[in-house]
Amino acid sequence: MRAALDQAAQAYESGEVPVGCVIVQGRRIVGRGYNRVEALGEATGHAEMVAISAASATIGDWRLEGTTAYVTLEPCFMCAGALLLARVDRVVYGAREPKFGALGSRTDLATVEGLNHRYEVVGGVLAEEAGTMMKEFFKSLRRDARVVESGGLENRCGGNSTEGSNPSLSASLDDPGPDEADSL
Repeated sequence: MRAALDQAAQAYESGEVPVGCVIVQGRRIVGRGYNRVEALGEATGHAEMVAISAASATIGDWRLEGTTAYVTLEPCFMCAGALLLARVDRVVYGAREPKFGALGSRTDLATVEGLNHRYEVVGGVLAEEAGTMMKEFFKSLRRDARVVESGGLENRCGGNSTEGSNPSLSASLDDPGPDEADSL
């Protein structure tokens, strides 16, 4: 999970929502990824999706059997589904995501009946560290937005405090700030 947190830190430094993912086979990291939604300009640029692509390239197969995905934030519907389709054996995540989490918080794709694959899910691993990074990121966005509103420096998200972010994340992680979703 520490390697996934390192990936999340890279996302943070790049101005992306700080989520990181590594995929491990045996004791070897075969795929790494961090959120790149803004850099790629596409909604599928989530850490898990980037890591799945990297792991598939490393292994030489889209089937990632015998692997474990370590993710700093509970995967969303898209990513939990992609991890199922990629046939990972286990998903370990850090912080829960009550608004979009698809491995127990909002729904649980790992327990859907009738699928041809299932994976083990372990949540809460280094959750405090992952959650703190997420809270700091969104605090920083709000702080930067206030500077822009007062005529100061340019906002790193292009002038809109919610552009390029998942506004529900800061609220869902018990951030004391205003619910950004209301301003959309």
